[in-house]
Amino acid sequence: MPRLHLFNWALKSTERIQKLVEAAKSKALSMTAWGFDPALAIAIGFAVAENLVEPTSTGYQLTEKGRSFITEVLKEASAFAPERKLLAEIGKDITEAMVEKVAKGWESA
Repeated sequence: MPRLHLFNWALKSTERIQKLVEAAKSKALSMTAWGFDPALAIAIGFAVAENLVEPTSTGYQLTEKGRSFITEVLKEASAFAPERKLLAEIGKDITEAMVEKVAKGWESA
């Protein structure tokens, strides 16, 4: 969940997303904190209720219904175009381990 919240928070600001892009390139997450949006937890609850995602031992994953839904949405090239571009640039380079390392700092503070 912290990584989902990180991306949700970052996508609300060009400056924040650029910091994530830089962190992905350098393989070091320098943000010390980010916002946790209750609306994201509500959205995930709705997605679970609609069988679009399912909880796993490490978070959530798309169901077959969720993958079909996303496939349909992404057929429209303009849907979430700026977000898609930025997320493609970041790829999978912001790892769970990077986020956990920052979060552990919260516990010791």
